[in-house]
Amino acid sequence: MNGVVITVKDYKEIRQMYLSGVSKRQIARQLQISRNTVDKYCKGCAVPWERKVPERETTVLTKEVVEFIRNCLSEDEQENLKKQRHTAKRIYDRLVSEKGFTGGETTVRRKVKEMKDSIPKVFIPLEFSPGEAMQIDWGEATVYILGKKLTVNLFCARLCSSCAPIVFAYRRQNEESFLEAFVRTFSFFGGVPEKVIFDNAKIAVKDGYGAHAKKQAGYTKLSAHYGFDTLFCNPSEGHEKGLVEGLVGWARRNILVPVPRVDSLDELNSLLKRRCLEYLSHHITGKSASVGKMLENERAFLRALPVYEFETAKCSNVRVNTFSTIRFDTNDYSVPVSYCGCNVGVKGYAERVEIYCKGKMITSHERCFKRHTPTYKLEHYLPILERRGRAVFNAAPVRQNLPPRFLDWLKNHSANHKELMQLLWDCVDYGWENVWKNNLYTSPEPRITDIVAVSPVNLDKYDLLACRKAGV
Repeated sequence: MNGVVITVKDYKEIRQMYLSGVSKRQIARQLQISRNTVDKYCKGCAVPWERKVPERETTVLTKEVVEFIRNCLSEDEQENLKKQRHTAKRIYDRLVSEKGFTGGETTVRRKVKEMKDSIPKVFIPLEFSPGEAMQIDWGEATVYILGKKLTVNLFCARLCSSCAPIVFAYRRQNEESFLEAFVRTFSFFGGVPEKVIFDNAKIAVKDGYGAHAKKQAGYTKLSAHYGFDTLFCNPSEGHEKGLVEGLVGWARRNILVPVPRVDSLDELNSLLKRRCLEYLSHHITGKSASVGKMLENERAFLRALPVYEFETAKCSNVRVNTFSTIRFDTNDYSVPVSYCGCNVGVKGYAERVEIYCKGKMITSHERCFKRHTPTYKLEHYLPILERRGRAVFNAAPVRQNLPPRFLDWLKNHSANHKELMQLLWDCVDYGWENVWKNNLYTSPEPRITDIVAVSPVNLDKYDLLACRKAGV
């Protein structure tokens, strides 16, 4: 049995036989184990489950070589670049070329691993006073909006003392959504903390990182208006805002599973807000009260909201061109043709674009996040189409808002241009689906009872229209 590893069972037999008075020679003979092994284990001075790994000193790992390896690892820590770090292979190659190293690559790999493992990762538990700080972060999640699979951006915020959370969803992570999310967050919590802890995302940081970060202009104005200090984490140090890092994952797992199917982003945000309010009843282990109770206490320490709500829109002044559109962020948006040639003000919010003339909002659009894409409203162009009848079926605003099958139906169910325009105006008022389904113009004897698919909002209008067509 020489050269065989001693098991716990073998060790037990050696010990029991020795304690029973059996000689070492006899134990070795009966168990077929060498006398040296019996002598090693019989008195219990050594155990088989603890084996000492011999430390092999290698002459090639001189102090100079070890110091070189240490300097390489320290340089990586200072640069803090995830994808540009020294590998053991790279350190070995540098040792060979720069130091004339004659040892093997395996020797260097073993030493690098040993030195990396010798640096312990220790985190300091943090504690915050009420109203002292709030952590924020962005995350991504997948949802279905009107049946279409989309990736949305989640703005997550959490007060550090009470751990109260709030999450908002946006289609894009841009400056407008960033600033708007702050305003909504402060409104939700009912006040402003002393400082906000965030990472070094370009949406907030213009240059530098950590303590040396320089804020973007919009974020600078926001922090000045609401009176909070900004604190940026060091790169790749997510533990510095661990509370909100956990919130991002919690929201994805607990609110967005199963994947939500909603009709709008507003509906999704209502779901997120409702679940965050439900979380207020949660009692965190080690805390003295529920999250909701702690939030009530923390609100007394938050700074008051300013009287004037911060303007989060990106604003500009432009001239309406000859196509009755204005340009914002590479995309064109329509305005009523009566404003063609006028100077108007544009406010681009996170999810919408508003257009003003002389202080009055003349129209608004859902914001388009494609590039060089026009967005038209049918009603803006109907006044000019009434005078230019031949352009109706080739007009981009008509084709963008009405499907081809409905346009084919219009061609066959409008006796003249006047009737066609009336149909188009009805599409604006009631929706093309209702105009098509109820077929008020082509029924031989339209009856009010024929109107079965009209929304409650437009029912009275449809009743009057049906009566007028029926000659009642």
